[in-house]
Amino acid sequence: MAVIEPALDRQESGAVSLPEASGPAPRRRWLDWLAGLIVPLALALGWEVAVAQGWANGRLLPPPSRILSTLWGLWRSGDLITHVLATLGRVGLGFLFGVLAGTVLGALTGYLSWARRLLDPTLQALRSIPSIAWVPLFILWFGIFETSKVILIAVGVFFPIYLALSGAILDVDRKLVEVGRIFRLSGPALVWCILLPATLPAYALALRAGLGLGWMFVVAAEFMGASEGLGFLLTDGQMTGQPATILASIVAFAVFGKLTDGLLAALSRPLLRWQDSFKPEG
Repeated sequence: MAVIEPALDRQESGAVSLPEASGPAPRRRWLDWLAGLIVPLALALGWEVAVAQGWANGRLLPPPSRILSTLWGLWRSGDLITHVLATLGRVGLGFLFGVLAGTVLGALTGYLSWARRLLDPTLQALRSIPSIAWVPLFILWFGIFETSKVILIAVGVFFPIYLALSGAILDVDRKLVEVGRIFRLSGPALVWCILLPATLPAYALALRAGLGLGWMFVVAAEFMGASEGLGFLLTDGQMTGQPATILASIVAFAVFGKLTDGLLAALSRPLLRWQDSFKPEG
């Protein structure tokens, strides 16, 4: 028995020892990032070869070399920096105001049933209005300057954050809330200790979705009489019949949109380190 008991103790202790969850190593993240470049680079190289060999006409869809040449010319003249900073400023301000409004109203309608009954039907109806429909009204109310552009972007950012946060609060496991009430947690303590951690993954994802819509709405915003910005550059390329300028602005949208999304994902990653979530194979 003296020999068997230590063995049983070792088996029992081994049965309950689980490997600690750990996030992807930095090297793995770099490999994933490089793998994500394979498809766009292959498509760009294929189109470059097709135009160079005369298999396709590059007049309406210029090859990547011509697009890069246009971007380089804009960079050397300083126009690219001007347009990018103008667009980044509008997206940043619109994102900030949209996040604040979406967080406050989403938390209210998720936590308070009377606020949900009072506000949610109106907000759901407003969510169905296309972004371009707000343009003439915002121009009439706020003029064609920066205020109308920032508000339009904030409208685009607001709805995914409001929906995700309100829905995430309603989807919190009722047993967790009951445990908090058993321990006599006050309303703010219940929100801080139970509701906030439970809704954080959905909220972080909603922030990224809102940022993506902010980049989409900035194009419509910069159609409203802008004299600088990537949306203005896009319109200018259309009016002057320069497909390379149009595609250069689209590439700039894609690059800076991806960079800001990656930055937001990196900032939210430490807050979600506690998650023991599914890791895809391979």
